[in-house]
Amino acid sequence: MPVRPKTPSEIDAMRVAGRLAARVLDMIEPHVRPGVSTEELDGICHRYMVEELGVVPAPLHYRGFPKSICTSVNHVVCHGIPGAKTLREGDIINIDVTVIKDGWHGDASRMYTAGAPSVLARRLIETTHRALLLGIEAVRPGGHLGDIGETVQTYVEAEGFSVVREYCGHGIGRGFHEEPQVLHYGRRGEGLELIPGFVFTVEPMINAGRRHVKTLPDGWTVVTRDRSLSAQWEHTVAVTETGYEILTLGASGVP
Repeated sequence: MPVRPKTPSEIDAMRVAGRLAARVLDMIEPHVRPGVSTEELDGICHRYMVEELGVVPAPLHYRGFPKSICTSVNHVVCHGIPGAKTLREGDIINIDVTVIKDGWHGDASRMYTAGAPSVLARRLIETTHRALLLGIEAVRPGGHLGDIGETVQTYVEAEGFSVVREYCGHGIGRGFHEEPQVLHYGRRGEGLELIPGFVFTVEPMINAGRRHVKTLPDGWTVVTRDRSLSAQWEHTVAVTETGYEILTLGASGVP
């Protein structure tokens, strides 16, 4: 299916949705601590989204997903279902939030720590964040999706980590998941040529060990096969006439 660029007014609407998603991620940070359950974090986010922001939590009931956010702890790569298990000192967690505002989606995720993480965990989180930013910096009109993938892969593998290949970024707009797929590995100059108005997520999932993953029997939770730690960061990005715009910046304005 051809990728349709968004109009300026549509990107305005997506900017609103993106900033609201970022507000949820800003809000939840102080609640991430040892002893809190991921189900409690889900409840806090759900109430904030619905009662304070007036948005719809996009994951809730999406293809049967039972919660309003995804919470991926330690060796969980993505799509972790919030539950009764509590965070322990040193745990790392990705919280993935997607909201719907006036029919438009805003999608972002961040890494958090419960107490003090290990040296390896901290390095993994920082490397993944840097990979996200480098991937976004490769976005420009006339460039290609492969530019993003090669940039992320080259940096991550040089740091001794691995890139998950089964899951990727995606187009977004009125649909939660639209074309194109945005791989976090590849070759520069290959793939779809980028033009102003394209909107998609960049969301590298990086493992401390091997890249291989598996899905648990719940049909959602994806974990590393070798039980190594995994990290992910995500922004929604629009291609502009001169480069890119991140649509999911938080209150600090720091990506």
